[in-house]
Amino acid sequence: MASKLHFELVTPEKLVRSEEVHMVVVPGAEGDFGVLEGHAPFMSTVRDGNLSIYKADGAAPETIRIEGGFAEVNDKGLTVLAEKAGE
Repeated sequence: MASKLHFELVTPEKLVRSEEVHMVVVPGAEGDFGVLEGHAPFMSTVRDGNLSIYKADGAAPETIRIEGGFAEVNDKGLTVLAEKAGE
């Protein structure tokens, strides 16, 4: 079984998501980027756009509209701190 990426989506109001997923594609300020388990540490500002969450390899993505913020990848996983997030 492939390892999973720990993913959290947080807004100033609440923790929107905290789950284990296959991959997340983030709308970064300089272009979209995908994050899988084991990704190198990375930090980016986030532009307004759709966050795509892939729960399994080959699965259709679930999308969540986000506005602004930051994304950080570290040894614990991916955290997206968004100004706003709507499903």
